[in-house]
Amino acid sequence: MANIFHSNIFIVNWHYYAAGLLIYLSVCLFLHLKSKYSKRATSVIKHDEEEVEEYNETQQNGNGYWHSGEDCTHIPLVYKRIPQQEAIVRSKEFYEYMNRRRTVRHFSNEPIPSEVINNIIKTAGTSPSGAHTEPWKFVVVRSSEIKQKVREIIEWEEEINYKKRMGKIWVDDLKFVRTYWVKEYLTEAPCLIFVFKQLYSIHNNQKQRHYYNEESVHIAAGILLTAIHYAGLVSLTSTPLNCGPALRKLLNRPNEEKLALLLPVGYPSKDCLVPDISRKPLQDIMVEF
Repeated sequence: MANIFHSNIFIVNWHYYAAGLLIYLSVCLFLHLKSKYSKRATSVIKHDEEEVEEYNETQQNGNGYWHSGEDCTHIPLVYKRIPQQEAIVRSKEFYEYMNRRRTVRHFSNEPIPSEVINNIIKTAGTSPSGAHTEPWKFVVVRSSEIKQKVREIIEWEEEINYKKRMGKIWVDDLKFVRTYWVKEYLTEAPCLIFVFKQLYSIHNNQKQRHYYNEESVHIAAGILLTAIHYAGLVSLTSTPLNCGPALRKLLNRPNEEKLALLLPVGYPSKDCLVPDISRKPLQDIMVEF
């Protein structure tokens, strides 16, 4: 073997051997990556097939829990039209009121009456949803012990997010709101509202698919934020990255529910500060034909 490496043939043609070795290693790497992504694609296809099979099974089994098909009774709409001038005044007043809504990170620990929270959640529940499946669950947490566990879970992941996952540009973009991985508001706010989206539900051993569950929950979250502000409370829209499974387990939620949003809710602290920002004007957010 030593004679081969010291031979004139190897010395003269060493670059061919090096190129051949490089090509061989490249082919091995390509085949490895191809095998890896093929397995991943197969897994995704299998998951999609299971969803289709799950949907077909639901259709075959039938489910009259929400609907009775063509036999569903229709009733007159309860509607009272208001004069146009009053509509203009109302819409302007409501805009001005909602324009004062701000995201808050500094809360008072003053408790919120249960009836207020109940009414807020009921208001969110008036949201439209795909096929009226109402694919949401609102989990209200007042317990100091559970709030502390929530904070520990989120701060653990958020430190990793800020230091590794999010990247410098993302972290820099957040500096003006002065937010970091330390989340005092999770234990300061008197109430945490977790918004879960339900992929499906089960009634009488039958599975009901929830159509457009994500879009439906997003609309409900908007109505929830509006109800919170209208009740004289403040909140923060939080989507804790990589925390969903741990929080779902902590709150003992079933597998068909996925965390969509976390809202600390309460009254602002006396020394509460918010960024001095403005909103886009109408011409930048509306297109009319």
